[in-house]
Amino acid sequence: MRKIFILVIVFGIWSCTSEKPEIENIASFKGQQVTGVTVSDNGRVFANFPRWREQVKNSVIEVTNTTSTPFPNQTWNSWDIGKTVTDSVFVAVQSVVAFENTLYVLDTRNPLFKGVIVNPRIFAFNLSSNKLEKIYVLQEESFHKDSYINDLRIDKKKGKIYLTDSGHAGLVVIDIASRTSFRALDNHKSTLAETNQLTFNNGIWKNTVHSDGIALDTKNDMLYFHALTGYNLYAISTENLLSQNKATIENGVKHIAKTSAPDGMIMDASGQLFYADLEHNKIMKLDVTSGEISVVAEGEQVKWADTFSIYKNELYYTNSRINEAKGDISALEFTINKLKIN
Repeated sequence: MRKIFILVIVFGIWSCTSEKPEIENIASFKGQQVTGVTVSDNGRVFANFPRWREQVKNSVIEVTNTTSTPFPNQTWNSWDIGKTVTDSVFVAVQSVVAFENTLYVLDTRNPLFKGVIVNPRIFAFNLSSNKLEKIYVLQEESFHKDSYINDLRIDKKKGKIYLTDSGHAGLVVIDIASRTSFRALDNHKSTLAETNQLTFNNGIWKNTVHSDGIALDTKNDMLYFHALTGYNLYAISTENLLSQNKATIENGVKHIAKTSAPDGMIMDASGQLFYADLEHNKIMKLDVTSGEISVVAEGEQVKWADTFSIYKNELYYTNSRINEAKGDISALEFTINKLKIN
């Protein structure tokens, strides 16, 4: 019999279950730190490797069964530190998101965290042809020299792309039609980091990471966001955000819940928000309607659950092991896993 117990705490309702879904490993990369994963509408799996250090073999790959190949080809993945930067190579990819028949590849243009070398941009590839279709280049007023544009969500209804900036706290909005962009909540309380460290069993990880996780509720037109080194989840209606009025935007920010410190986030079609508890090797779920928070998965197969994607009621996630990845990472295994969520 399934046993459930409820624990009420000061900032919400937590539920834990004794039964957890089986976690399946679908890809493993030795010495190559995978952070992003996304699954297209027809089940194609893509992943990315940020240029946080030298010797990155590929920035973007497609995973098929037990193999992986550079996407869209090797040439796009051939850039090395010091080489000429063009719009036909990936420089420092932080995120990949498949939406409908397009793969959006977010290039921070900030290799090794040494500063933005040219405007951050998104490369949009048609997944029928694997050919580059559009480039969205952030305008100068949309980013800072120390920006690290982190993750994105596509809003088809509003014709917008929403992004977080974890290097210099804030949100960025791109208009899909005009390809213009604007910045919001720059250094605002809701986008700023709350602490400069996280605590793990193997020690303290010191870093200050601002607005990072992002999730879009298209039914209620709400955008959720969270600092990585922080414990508070915020949201804003897309109507307020798109007003481009500073007072309207700032007054429209809502505090949603106290949470664990997460990295990536994703919302499913029923309004359940999935995010990590980095410090305790867990994946959590928040019902934004009831406020109930529950544990989805935990243990050795969850090591800094970084990015999430949902396909056919399965949650895909990466184990980027950021707190463990210090110095030489050649012996570390980084994985893409999945588990059933319904």
